[in-house]
Amino acid sequence: MTLVRTWFAIACLTLLCSGCAAIPTVRQKPSFQNPFPQLARVAIIPFNNQSDVPTADMDQVTLAYYGQLQSIRGFEVVPVGVVVRALQANGGDINDVGQLRALGKTLGVDAVVVGSVTDYSPYYPKRMTLAVNWYATNPGFHPIPPGYGLPWGTAAEEYIPESHVWEAEFALAREQLATQTPVETDEFAQPTPPEGEQVAVEGLPPDWPDPSGFIPDAPKTQPPLAMQQDRPIISQIRSYSENDSVFTERAEKYYFFLDDARNGGWQGFLDRSNDFIRFCCYSHITEMLSLRGGAGKSQLAIRWGESR
Repeated sequence: MTLVRTWFAIACLTLLCSGCAAIPTVRQKPSFQNPFPQLARVAIIPFNNQSDVPTADMDQVTLAYYGQLQSIRGFEVVPVGVVVRALQANGGDINDVGQLRALGKTLGVDAVVVGSVTDYSPYYPKRMTLAVNWYATNPGFHPIPPGYGLPWGTAAEEYIPESHVWEAEFALAREQLATQTPVETDEFAQPTPPEGEQVAVEGLPPDWPDPSGFIPDAPKTQPPLAMQQDRPIISQIRSYSENDSVFTERAEKYYFFLDDARNGGWQGFLDRSNDFIRFCCYSHITEMLSLRGGAGKSQLAIRWGESR
């Protein structure tokens, strides 16, 4: 009803304003915020180039990711220069989780982000693949799967995007199947039962991931005991291409809210390598947050044409 009334007001205003021939453009502006209060302060390790383009500028990618993450409400990101100086002073292997956590404690952050560009092309159609892992400084924090924090089991569940549902179910299935991976031995652990003989059905394994894990637990009266693990708490890999219709449609909507005075529209925006990289980082971060309950209410935006 609110949207109907808004359109009615626009129509009346258009009729009443003499010479008001322009038709307004109405868009829904998405909003995102940090859904993890325990991961408010973040440090980003300079990105690693794993693509076959040796000239790809990883400093540009790192700064783009930093800028886009810092623009999200609820995150405080340590300046990249501070992280680089800490790495130079302390040394260490960024492939070692223990040393990453030590760096996180030195910097006073909740999480350390390690990213790579695994595929890149600077020519049309530009493409980029980003693989990013977040490691919690606290070893007791466990992975946050896609689907966590979404409104499962509520009336709003029907509005969860299909892509989010699929990714959440896929991630759950992977974790469940991991508990059933056959163990390689010289001999079969359990012989095949004779034909016709029924096998007793036992309970689920103790580490079986349950779908209820998508819904945050109620608070406990005492802090839980830490169960250390070395996996990333968030892991995501995404590929983006300039000739993908979903990607370009999203780029057009993103450009609408930029107030960019340069010519070329959203096509020109993607043609510029630095803007393309920045938008890839924006897409990667917002998809990661949206999959874990970080999408806020969209805002109605109205813009009039130049002839207004």
